[in-house]
Amino acid sequence: MHRYEMISDKDRIAVGLSGGKDSLALMWILKERQSRVPINYELFAIYIDPGFEMGFTEPLKTYCTQNRFKLIVEHTDYGIISHSSENRENPCFLCSRLRRKRLFEIADGLGCNKLALGHNKDDIIETLFLNMCYAGEISTMVPSQSFFQGKLTVIRPLAFADENIISRFAGEKRFPAFVNPCPSAKVSKREEIKNLLGQLYSSNKKIKGNIFRAMSNVNTDYLLK
Repeated sequence: MHRYEMISDKDRIAVGLSGGKDSLALMWILKERQSRVPINYELFAIYIDPGFEMGFTEPLKTYCTQNRFKLIVEHTDYGIISHSSENRENPCFLCSRLRRKRLFEIADGLGCNKLALGHNKDDIIETLFLNMCYAGEISTMVPSQSFFQGKLTVIRPLAFADENIISRFAGEKRFPAFVNPCPSAKVSKREEIKNLLGQLYSSNKKIKGNIFRAMSNVNTDYLLK
């Protein structure tokens, strides 16, 4: 957060809450941090309900109330649309795009100048490989990125945190386990990449760190032009 100057005094920060361990950890950390830093900022948790049956909106509301999180819930049919016969491409891509667009709109309506997302180091590496394999470009998510002529900045405070560390933290804090009702949760392209990378990591413990460092150590003289 300090390296990228993610949070400043009087910021209004929307936090994308998915119900997963990463976003719950992010919200907990940002809330806890409020009491001990010399700046003032506001937090607004936002959950975009994708519309699947057996969702967890009500338990999530209860959890947020118990922990004094300001939660805004947006009920949508984005998940249903993305998995319909009309969308024959990647359902995850469309659902993600629709949810992100709505997050931007809600954040703007709340007067927020920051949107915090719970992507971690593993997510950033996986996105690099997803874009190379399925989009034909070398790109990924970045820790801090400005949108709409600087009106809104997306921040990812967990960008340098390994997924296994966050999982351990979530266990220590006894975060509730909300079951993702999405039918693509375990069969997505991201899951395929995660499994592929898992095999690489198991063969050499230095590979993950090397890939992550490589994204800020690009030698453009040895890329095709």
